[in-house]
Amino acid sequence: MTGEQIYVSHAPADLELVQELFSTVKNFPFGVHIALEEVESGRSRKRLEGRLANSDVVVAVLTERSADSRWINQEIGYALAKGIPVIPLSDDEHRQGGFVAGVDGVTIDRRNPSYTIFNLLSRLRSELAPLGALSVPNWYIRFPCTVPDCGHPVTLDIERDQTKLWKRYEHGKLLSASCAVCDSTYYFDAATIGYVRREGGLE
Repeated sequence: MTGEQIYVSHAPADLELVQELFSTVKNFPFGVHIALEEVESGRSRKRLEGRLANSDVVVAVLTERSADSRWINQEIGYALAKGIPVIPLSDDEHRQGGFVAGVDGVTIDRRNPSYTIFNLLSRLRSELAPLGALSVPNWYIRFPCTVPDCGHPVTLDIERDQTKLWKRYEHGKLLSASCAVCDSTYYFDAATIGYVRREGGLE
C-alpha cells in the first residue's frame, strides 16, 4: 500500500470540515488531493482534472453546502465514467442521489469526528485492498523521530483489522511505535490514527 491517490471533491464552504476529517488520512503513504487546496495553491482546473483522472478513489463530501455544486456532480460523473470508485461522505443519507444513490458511503457525525474518521479509514482500506487479498492490507505511517538530534525514521504498522482497532479505541488502548535508536515511544489513537503523545527517549 503505497502510492495510491485519493481525490476529495467538496464544496468550498466545507474546506475546514474536509481538512479536519482528512488530517490523519494524510499521514498514510498515499496522495490525498483536496480540491480547494489544489486550486488555492495556484494549480489550474486542468491540473485538478489530471489529479481526478489519476486517482484510485474519489471521496465526494455531500452536505447542505454542496447540494448545488456543479463541480461535485461533474467530478462524481467523471470518476464513475472512468471506472474510479466513489465513496460518498455525507451528513444526511438523502443527499446521496443521482450516481451515488445506494452506494455504501460514510456518514459524517459532527458530534463524534473520531467515529467519522474511523469509518472513512475503514472504507478506504476496503477500496484500496488488493483484489483477492486474503488478509487486511498492511497500512502504516512513517515519520522522523522528534527527539532532538535523533530524527531516525519511526514506523507505525497498522496490521489489525478495523473491528479490532475500534475495540481498542473503546477500551482506551492506544497504538504505539518505538524509535530503534533512542527508544522513545509514540502513541496514537486507535480509531483515527492521530498522534497522542511521545514518551521516553534521550533528551
